[in-house]
Amino acid sequence: MSDFMKKAEQFGEQHPKQADQGIQKAGQEVDQRTGDRYDKQVQKGEQEAQQRIDQGNRNR
Repeated sequence: MSDFMKKAEQFGEQHPKQADQGIQKAGQEVDQRTGDRYDKQVQKGEQEAQQRIDQGNRNR
């Protein structure tokens, strides 16, 4: 895993609320810029990112 990904995962574990907000904002931005053409893929990515955060918090 890249150094960036490790840091992002650590941030998500330490600050789950802010990480969740960031995930949602990023998804909204992608939807806005693409005219919702990739809405299903964006939603899937958001869900997977949130699951990783939740999973990291359970392992603590």
